[in-house]
Amino acid sequence: MSDTRPERILIVDDDVAIARMLQQLLESVGYRIHTETSGQAALTYAMEEPPALVILDLRLPDLNGYDVCRRLRHLYSGWTLPVIMLTGMDRPVDQLRGFAHGADAYLTKPCDPSELLKTVGLLLGEAEFDWRGLGTL
Repeated sequence: MSDTRPERILIVDDDVAIARMLQQLLESVGYRIHTETSGQAALTYAMEEPPALVILDLRLPDLNGYDVCRRLRHLYSGWTLPVIMLTGMDRPVDQLRGFAHGADAYLTKPCDPSELLKTVGLLLGEAEFDWRGLGTL
């Protein structure tokens, strides 16, 4: 695995502490990270600087994550931008709704860092890597 990846990941979470933890985890394995705390800011950023992948919370101060995902799907003509919903909403109906709005993956908080990193790698088409021993987010 290279020390630096060109892929830029957009993290959208209104909880700054969680966004910071996610940023540190992903930067530690070489990803470039940009964070936003609102849905509209995330959409604006995605139009100006297309990310390789989005990690999206559902509870945002302006738009909910479902709407952000749906708009990203429209902006990127379908499925060209992988979206991981990472949220504390853990009911089966929430997960089904996430997939119905265009999520490629749906993970719940707290999330095992290795599961998140494996999901990111899978969606970006990366080879397997041993992520064990990273603890829990």
